[in-house]
Amino acid sequence: MEKDSTVDQHDGDAPTVTCSRCNREWTLHYELEELYAGNRAVEQFALDHERHTGHFPDDITPWIVNCQQCPDGDRYLEKRPARRWAKTHARHTNHTIEFQPPAEKGSPELIDSDHQQEK
Repeated sequence: MEKDSTVDQHDGDAPTVTCSRCNREWTLHYELEELYAGNRAVEQFALDHERHTGHFPDDITPWIVNCQQCPDGDRYLEKRPARRWAKTHARHTNHTIEFQPPAEKGSPELIDSDHQQEK
C-alpha cells in the first residue's frame, strides 16, 4: 500500500486519511476502536472507501490483477495477496494474468500457469 502525506497522525494514534475526490478527511477512530483494525486501519478504510465509492483515497494505489481470457480480476493494496490471486487463477484456469504494480512502481508482468515460480 502506498502511503504519503495524506495519511497523518492526529488525535493520539488515530491516522487521518484524505480524499480530494470526495473533498473530505477522516480520522480513523472507528477503524481502531470499533473494527479493531490496529495497524491495518488505513488499509481497511481504503478498501471500504473503494468498495463504497469506486475509488481509493488520495495517493493510495492498488496492485491490479486482470485475467486476459475472462472478466475476472481484482485490486489489492499489498503485493503478496495480489500475486497469490494471479498465480492461483492462472493455475486453476490456465489463463494468463496481467499483474500491474501500483502507479510508478514498475511495468506490468504476465503470469501464466507455466510461470509459477516467484522471481
